[in-house]
Amino acid sequence: MPVSRPTANCIWKSFQNSEKKHIILTGHRGIGKTTLLHSLFPTQQAGLTTWAVPQTGVYLKNNQTGETVQVGRFNPDQPGTENRMQPIWEAFRDKGTCFLKSLLNSSSKWITIDEIGYLETQDHCYQNAILDLLKYKQVLMVIRKQDLSFLNELRSRSDAFVVDLDQPYGNAGCIIMASGQGKRFGKNKLLESFQGKPLIQWALDVTNNLFSRRLVVTVHKEIEQLCQKQAVPVLLHHFPFRNDMVRLGLEAIGGAVDRCVFLPSDQPLLTPESICSLLLCAENHPDFIWRLCYGDLPGSPVIFPSSFFEDLKTLPPKKGGNFIIQSHSAMVKTVPASSLSELKDIDTQEDLQKMTDSAAL
Repeated sequence: MPVSRPTANCIWKSFQNSEKKHIILTGHRGIGKTTLLHSLFPTQQAGLTTWAVPQTGVYLKNNQTGETVQVGRFNPDQPGTENRMQPIWEAFRDKGTCFLKSLLNSSSKWITIDEIGYLETQDHCYQNAILDLLKYKQVLMVIRKQDLSFLNELRSRSDAFVVDLDQPYGNAGCIIMASGQGKRFGKNKLLESFQGKPLIQWALDVTNNLFSRRLVVTVHKEIEQLCQKQAVPVLLHHFPFRNDMVRLGLEAIGGAVDRCVFLPSDQPLLTPESICSLLLCAENHPDFIWRLCYGDLPGSPVIFPSSFFEDLKTLPPKKGGNFIIQSHSAMVKTVPASSLSELKDIDTQEDLQKMTDSAAL
């Protein structure tokens, strides 16, 4: 199943909360790295653009001056289908390095480099010029996904916010919590209609195609049947408390994921962009707990790294993830929701009516 890739707005939002300096877009050929770069910077920035003419050569352009130089030459005798362009050493050392050095004097806050790949790994002068640029400018780099030392060095920088378009959200799981008894509502609220579909359906739709593993944990046979009809993994249980729901969910999927989102099933105005932003931040700061907020108001969903899974499995009776959060407040980071409405849940029939009326305005 294809992964829903992050939008430019989602990446900016996540980057701004990441405390990182640079942005790196990576992934295999044809995945859309350059298209995303142009979405992030609709107007051309100071920087470099590289492109290939099949069976001819590779060219490098200084976006500031328009000057272009050929930096690679097609070699038909090279075996295989990858790396058949051979570097033109003098072009990299003379023009290419000068292009990079000139960008240090640019008034532009951001520099873009599209792209860095095999050819650039062949010249140490050019590599050093890139590293110097990273010291003094904010750089958005498109990097070919190849296992080469210089490319790996760039992708592993601690000051770089990395978006791997092949798997942008990493190996994340999601547990959709659907075990509430609906006592305040008077019946099973998750089957009540909101804007034409059951409340639980909003949780299923907003999490679709974002996770390596996804699981609905519920005490309701009707929810189990609804999920089964849509081929959504579901676990039906008969345990009474919130800690049971957390434990059962992690026992089912925790061993297969690096982190897990706990998502309430009664927040129908939660947006995919907010979930994607949480996931991107967690991928770039994997040791922290991440949660959605609005201003100073913390909310859900919450992402826990696997280092907290054992603690979550042994929560005291009736306790949920907030018990862990209160004990490890220094490990909690937040991402702002686009509006307060994203955090609002439905506990009563009055809540449902108010949210329905508000959405109709």
